[in-house]
Amino acid sequence: MKETEKISFMQSRLLKWFESNQRFFSWRQPNLSNYQIIISEVLLQRTKAETVSKLYDQFITKYPDWDSLHNAILFDIETFLRPAGLYKQKASRLYMLAKYMVENEGKLPKERSELNKLPFMGQYIANAVELQIFNKRMPLLDINMARVLERYFGPRKLSDIRYDPYLQDLALKIVDHSRSKEVSWAILDFSASICKKRNPLCCSCPLSKNCLYFKLHSIDC
Repeated sequence: MKETEKISFMQSRLLKWFESNQRFFSWRQPNLSNYQIIISEVLLQRTKAETVSKLYDQFITKYPDWDSLHNAILFDIETFLRPAGLYKQKASRLYMLAKYMVENEGKLPKERSELNKLPFMGQYIANAVELQIFNKRMPLLDINMARVLERYFGPRKLSDIRYDPYLQDLALKIVDHSRSKEVSWAILDFSASICKKRNPLCCSCPLSKNCLYFKLHSIDC
């Protein structure tokens, strides 16, 4: 099967699966502010969505905008985020982002080269900003999306997904779809419930027909 056909198959099957199996989180609701979107993506880095969901709404209530976050005490932000893990790193990133946003009247640069210069922006958050705020077809590529793509298509060459050209190119092709945001969310939800790191539920997988991992492991369903 050609790569384009495998991509189309994956997109259609996962979007269909997503309709009945998607997870519902506050940060996926429509009409969120840019602030709410960015906060969610920072908190989600290397942290389970279920963990973030327990404190996201409270965080937005306590710090409803960039001004309130900028005026906060860093230690207080760290204390609030402690249950989320990596709390010092996340608190520092949010604090510096708040300073930048207040100084720039809440405006985000639209050029990727300028976006990358924001304090502690990082590839993942920059992709999320372009996808959810600027409506560009960019992937929410993290280790979970990488796992799904590699099992289905084949492994990457480099250990760091940020610099692997094969995986980066593949992720862009996967989300090159009119429902780009839903494709990314579908893959992330799929990685959490079906294509899990350990003991994936291959016999319940809608992609197994064309999945390389399924074929190589000769899974008997």
